[in-house]
Amino acid sequence: MSEKFNVADIFGENVFNDTVMRERLPKNVYKNLKLTMEGVQELSLADADVIANAMKDWAIEKGATHYTHWFQPLTGTTAEKHDSFISAPKENGKVLMEFSGKELIKGEPDASSFPSGGLRATFEARGYTAWDCTSPAFVREGAQGATLCIPTAFCSYTGEALDQKTPLLRSMDAINEQALRILKLFGNTTSKKVTPSVGAEQEYFIVDREKYLQRKDLIFSGRTLFGAMPPKGQELDDHYFGSIRERISAFMKDVNEELWKLGVTAKTQHNEVAPAQHELAPIYAQCNIATDNNQLMMEVMKKVATRHGLVCLLHEKPFAGVNGSGKHNNWSITTDDGINLLDPGKTPHENIQFLLVLGAVMKAVDTHADLLRESASDVGNDHRLGANEAPPAIISMFLGEQLEDVVEQLIDKGDATSSIQKGKLKTGASTLPDLNKDATDRNRTSPFAFTGNKFEFRMVGSSDSIAPANVVLNTIVAESFKEIADELEKADNFDMAVHDLIKKLFTDHHRIVFNGNGYSDEWVEEAAKRGLPNIKSMVEAVSSLTKPETVKLFESFGVFTEAELKSRAEIKYEAYSKAINIEAKTMIDMAGKELIPSIISYTTELANSVLTVKEAGADASVQAELLSTVSGYLKDAQTALTKLKEVVAVAADKEGKEQAEYFRDVVKEAMGELRAPIDAAEMVVDKEFWPFPSYSELLFEV
Repeated sequence: MSEKFNVADIFGENVFNDTVMRERLPKNVYKNLKLTMEGVQELSLADADVIANAMKDWAIEKGATHYTHWFQPLTGTTAEKHDSFISAPKENGKVLMEFSGKELIKGEPDASSFPSGGLRATFEARGYTAWDCTSPAFVREGAQGATLCIPTAFCSYTGEALDQKTPLLRSMDAINEQALRILKLFGNTTSKKVTPSVGAEQEYFIVDREKYLQRKDLIFSGRTLFGAMPPKGQELDDHYFGSIRERISAFMKDVNEELWKLGVTAKTQHNEVAPAQHELAPIYAQCNIATDNNQLMMEVMKKVATRHGLVCLLHEKPFAGVNGSGKHNNWSITTDDGINLLDPGKTPHENIQFLLVLGAVMKAVDTHADLLRESASDVGNDHRLGANEAPPAIISMFLGEQLEDVVEQLIDKGDATSSIQKGKLKTGASTLPDLNKDATDRNRTSPFAFTGNKFEFRMVGSSDSIAPANVVLNTIVAESFKEIADELEKADNFDMAVHDLIKKLFTDHHRIVFNGNGYSDEWVEEAAKRGLPNIKSMVEAVSSLTKPETVKLFESFGVFTEAELKSRAEIKYEAYSKAINIEAKTMIDMAGKELIPSIISYTTELANSVLTVKEAGADASVQAELLSTVSGYLKDAQTALTKLKEVVAVAADKEGKEQAEYFRDVVKEAMGELRAPIDAAEMVVDKEFWPFPSYSELLFEV
């Protein structure tokens, strides 16, 4: 591509979007497809055949030879099985390029090797992928050529959801149905659909690929299991929003162009706080499309990084001692005619509908704080949440000065009569304009913060799908809406009833609101007094999935069955154990085959130096002291290595939750005991003896 181009010319060029469908489909088929996308009717097989043929012709023009049902199993990544468009050869030996409606709507991948949490036995292999027609198909280019990718849901032969997409679509149906009831109570008869909208900010690290390939820990676990901090970290804050390096700029340019072609609205990019850390953020999109787009974003960043001799690290904490990476999930609720239900307007105290929705969200977050915490739990996030760099493990809600004032007026006085208004920010320089400032500040320490007309859920891990967090958000708010609608629909005096209900919601659930420093020890104590849960680890969080209240919640809205919830809990325990087991075995391998032998080589060199210097009649006390120090680290490392091997062997005899708890409490502690002396040794061992690149090289030599 030339250096000069117009983004508008390439945006969405590889997407079978509304413009393409309108051009290529007969009017009646296009109309029927739109009705299907709106949930009004099912798509007929005849119409599906027409759509499939048009999609195939369009994809072939783009160079595609294969198609795939692109889905999101419970592995943490996406999955795909490629089939070519060719049909069986004719008598003349020629083949036709064909793609039927049946092939578009339904795929049949082998489901036996995907995580199912006991829902399926290994020999029960059949699974189905079902076209999500609301998320547009796209052509993805790569070394294999071009492939038509069809976003799909994935379920078992017996109908259970085995993916992230199916429950997400179910939760979107739930919040749509209940939100429309709320709107109807306020006399809104024009809005026909309510959809959660999401913008997911993606943080990531970039390192040099050649250096990456020298580190088994990065290759096998995505994070450094050993590594001493360099003299400089992030303490100067000079990397944050700093000038982007040439090599990274070239990478970002290619990422943007690929994403724009795929219809992903990559908008904001910048350096993050930690060295070698960056962020990419899109514009908002419908919840399931935003989820697909975020998966594409992660895949594209990894692919393009390799092309540039780089590696994109998506682990939540790839380097100890500097900030880790998250994914800020900006969530709002909008109608098909453009109304944002979380927009407070200029005078929030007078916006009764907004206050009711705010109260519903407050109730949902307070009642189901444990589920929200669980939705953002993964192995990597355990290293990040609660540290002074990310939201604390305690769920709270930040409202800001303006809304907090309105809420307190309603609680204390029964009525809100004013709203704090925006002011002017005086710059103090005659050549600079005075700025209109927002009515409230921001709070980066809050896990669930109101930011103008949306909530920012800051807990989600950088490597995670955003689907689980949004499944929970959609469903718990749908529950609040339902309970509110049930009460208000039978009220004799709506105005009085809604006023009293808003006050009750704010009063009953105000404990979840906290506008202060979420990193402080004082907040931990205060949260305990308020009765807010402090769930410190993924293993601890998983149990919330199978509580009777959770089962009742999700089953009542058809989002999860009890069996699906239990399977997800089992999958999470297993994933935790497997991840820590891989990390522990990697540490054993690196320590035993690389690090301890290297330290032995260095001590041998020192010992020879001591003897040589003494024989020469000079003072060898410095060498002897250094030898003693390093030998101490070596002994501690060997002892810790032996212990780690023993505890890992014991873990193999356990299973499920018990095994996950053992890995968390025993194996992780042993891993820390091995890392400590080796990291200390790295600070004194000659660089020539160290077997792989240091933090300094990984973080600052990109």
